[in-house]
Amino acid sequence: MNLAALQTKVSADFNTNLEHISRIIEETPKNSLILAPELCLTGYAYDDLNEASIFSKKALEKLLSLSKNRTIALTLTTKKNNQYFNTFHFLYQEKIIHTQSKAKLFTLNQEEIYFTQGREEDIQLFEYNGLKIGVVICFELRFIDFWQKLKGADIILIPAYWGIKRKENLEVLSRALAVANQCFVVVSNCANDECAKSSAIISPFGEALSADNEEVLLKNINLKEIEEMRRYLPIGLTI
Repeated sequence: MNLAALQTKVSADFNTNLEHISRIIEETPKNSLILAPELCLTGYAYDDLNEASIFSKKALEKLLSLSKNRTIALTLTTKKNNQYFNTFHFLYQEKIIHTQSKAKLFTLNQEEIYFTQGREEDIQLFEYNGLKIGVVICFELRFIDFWQKLKGADIILIPAYWGIKRKENLEVLSRALAVANQCFVVVSNCANDECAKSSAIISPFGEALSADNEEVLLKNINLKEIEEMRRYLPIGLTI
């Protein structure tokens, strides 16, 4: 199975971002599971969240068409009842398989001023091709209670816009999550100057494929590593 972690920059031009992400997606091997950085199409766009939400809705149509032969995971700015959310979407075979909105907003980035937090109960495993998938969005990685909610996952996805000042925190926590939950972890972090990069594909043993100078990290994984790790060191993770 191919996993791809994108490590792209986001500009103020929404269309340029969509074109760039679309081109990268089309260049990945078919049947890959592709994770993009948090809000990769619009950034935080505090100056015009309404326009960001309108654009994201239109962009979703194109991304769904690209998911015919690939699986695409990313967060988008969404609007509901005049409130804005940072919402994760999992796209597969031109359908939306799972959504969840960011439940823990990052105060230092003033997110709670502009976005409404999602529901913590939406942080749960979902099924995809016989696999159990979990998601924590950026800052949510810091909350161990969410790690517990995702026990038994085969793959945990972390779309992020993580700051460079906390680069080591991202790397340590994401590897610890892979080891603690004995699963694969995919980190896709923004590559803007203020961001940590540190995107990675991490094995259940904690071995990480990462490269801060690459836009795409691609790894063909062996899912049997999960079973082997849990048999070798059983710690009651199955649910």
